[in-house]
Amino acid sequence: MSIWSRISQALSALSQGESLSSVFDHLRAPPERSVAFTIAVIALGAKMAKADGLVTRDEVTAFRDVFQIAQKDEANAAKVFNMARQDVAGFEEYATRIKGMFGAVHGRPDDLMEGLFHIAVADGEYHPNEDVFLQRVAEILGVEDHAFKAMRARFVPDAEADPFTVLGVTPEMPMEDIRQVWRKLVRETHPDAMIARGVPEEAVKIAEKRMIDINRAWEQINEAA
Repeated sequence: MSIWSRISQALSALSQGESLSSVFDHLRAPPERSVAFTIAVIALGAKMAKADGLVTRDEVTAFRDVFQIAQKDEANAAKVFNMARQDVAGFEEYATRIKGMFGAVHGRPDDLMEGLFHIAVADGEYHPNEDVFLQRVAEILGVEDHAFKAMRARFVPDAEADPFTVLGVTPEMPMEDIRQVWRKLVRETHPDAMIARGVPEEAVKIAEKRMIDINRAWEQINEAA
């Protein structure tokens, strides 16, 4: 059964009068976590798309990049997107419910945030309202400020990112401590580790960019030492 068929089943609860945001309350344990993650990215992505006032074809394509949506599953994906966009619940309520779903599972908020960054920059522009939106979502999810800045440095097509910011470290830290942070990031970015956290296989490809960026940052810091 495809993840979109499972999503369709999860959304069947809506026929009983539940809001889309309440669906997360029922998706706390494996294998439902990957379903919840997918719904979370699309739902918050739909809310974020409203932040800059325009849903572009590039943003829709970004959903396809992350989730590899087959033609037969497009209707279910569009249903989630449109329901989230039309839902009266604000994005902060979505983020709060998703935070409760994550619980103590390490790394999941970061995985979600990276999916949202991927969508935000899909049209080649990082709108100020998108930055405000993502900072608030990160705050609700409990993502630390240095981690948020590291993600933004990796995704936003600005000036060349500072390697220390990319790793979430400072130039004052001992090299061995920086090395440990780098190794930890590499371990967390491994596909097996991400799947174990409940990230759907379709979304693991986002980590390919993360791995390239953190390794490049480490090489730049190491060479300059």
